[in-house]
Amino acid sequence: MAKLANELGTEKIGKLLIKQAVPATIGILVMSLNMIVDTIFVGQWIGVLAIAAITVVLPIAFLISSIGMGIGIGGSSIISRALGADKTEKAFLTFGNQICLTLILAIIFVLLGNFFSVPILNLFGAKGDILPIASDYFAVVIYGVPFLAFAMMGNPVIRAEGKPKFAMYAMMIPAVLNIILDVIFIKFFDWGMTGAGLATSISYASCGLYILYFFLSSKSELKILPKNFKLDFKIVREIIALGGVTIVRQGAISVLMIVLNYSLFTYGGEISISIFGIINRVMMFALSPVLGVSQGFLPVAGFNIGANKNERVKEIIKKSIYFGSILGTVIFIGIVIFKEQIIWVFTNDETLLSETPNAMLIVFLVTPIVTMQLIGSAYFQAAGKAFPALILTLLKQGIFLIPLAYILPKYYGVAGVWWSFPIADILSTIITVLVLRDEVKKNLKVVSG
Repeated sequence: MAKLANELGTEKIGKLLIKQAVPATIGILVMSLNMIVDTIFVGQWIGVLAIAAITVVLPIAFLISSIGMGIGIGGSSIISRALGADKTEKAFLTFGNQICLTLILAIIFVLLGNFFSVPILNLFGAKGDILPIASDYFAVVIYGVPFLAFAMMGNPVIRAEGKPKFAMYAMMIPAVLNIILDVIFIKFFDWGMTGAGLATSISYASCGLYILYFFLSSKSELKILPKNFKLDFKIVREIIALGGVTIVRQGAISVLMIVLNYSLFTYGGEISISIFGIINRVMMFALSPVLGVSQGFLPVAGFNIGANKNERVKEIIKKSIYFGSILGTVIFIGIVIFKEQIIWVFTNDETLLSETPNAMLIVFLVTPIVTMQLIGSAYFQAAGKAFPALILTLLKQGIFLIPLAYILPKYYGVAGVWWSFPIADILSTIITVLVLRDEVKKNLKVVSG
C-alpha cells in the first residue's frame, strides 16, 4: 500500500488527475462506443423499432446492475479513505462485504425481472409494436446482468486501489467482444434481437469474469477472502448510505426514462422514442471525457480527504472542474458542427435524419457547465457525506428533469421534452456550485504551520 500512498498523497494533482481520468475516460468511451455500435447495427440491420426496443430495455438492465455500481462506489469511498488513514483491515472487510451484497441483490432482482418481464417492459415504454421486439431482447440480456453488476461493483474498487489501467481494460474487453458478436449473431446468423441480446449478455459475462480474474491474481492488493463475506452491519450501513446515492440516482434515471418514454410516445409516437434512443447513445459517448474526469476525481479526493490534506483536496476540485469544463466546451462545438453527420451513421430513415439533429443540439446546449455538477456531487461521495451527495446527485434527473419532461410537453409537444434537459442542467448546476462553495469554505480550511 506504500506505493499507492506515495502516489495519491504526494504526486502532483494535475499528473494524478490525468493518470486516473484518462483510463477511466477510455474505458467509458469504449463502453459507450459499444452501445453506439449496438444501436447502429440494430438500426441498420433490424429496423427503426429495434432502436426503440434497446432504448426501453437497457435502462432496466442498468437499474439492476446499478446495485453493483452503488455498492462499488460506496465501498470504494470507504476503501480510499481507509487506505489514506492506513486502515488496511477495514479496506479488506469492506471489499468482502461488497462482493456478498452485490451477488445476493443482483440475483434477487434478476429473478423478479424474469417473473414480471411484460409489466416491467410496459412500464418502461414498450408499447405497441415495440413490445415484442423488446421482449426478445430482454429475455436474453437479463441473464448477463449479474455479471454486469459484479463488474460495476469491482471497477471503482480497482480505481480505489490506484490501478486505473486495469479498470479501463475491464470496460474495453466487453465492448470489443460485443461488437464482434453483434456482427456474427445479427448479420451472419440472422438471429435478430435475440442475437443482439446474446451478444450483450456474453459481453457482460466477459467483463465480470475479467474483474474476478483481477482480484484473484497477484495484481490486486485487495484479496477475495471468504471470512470477509460475513456481513458487518456497520460496514454495510456505510456502503448503502454512500452507494445508495448511485442506486437512487439510477432509480431516478429509470423513473425519468418512464416519464420520457411516456411523453415521447404520447406526443410523437414510436419514432420519437427512436430519436431519443440515438440522442441518448450520442450523449453517453460524447460525455465520456467529462465522466472520466469525475471518475478520476473520486479516488484522489477520497484518499486525500482521509489523509486530511485539505490543500490537495481543494486543488483537485479546481483542476477537475477546469479540465472538465474545457472538455465540455469542445464536445458542444463538435455537436454543433457535426450533428447531421452523426445521425446519418445510425440510420437512413428520412424522419430520423430530419428531426434528430436539432433535438440533439437542444439537449447538449449547456454541456460546457455540467462538470461543475458532477464534481460537486462526487466530492461529497468521496468525503463520505451521503445526504448532500444524494441531494446533489438527484438534482438534475430527479428533482428537475422528471417534472419538466412531464409538464413541458403538455404545452410545447415533443419540443418540451428536449428543452427540459438544458433547463434542468442550468438549475442543478447553480445549486451545486453554491453548496460546494459553502462546503469548501467551512470544511476545507488549511491549517498553516
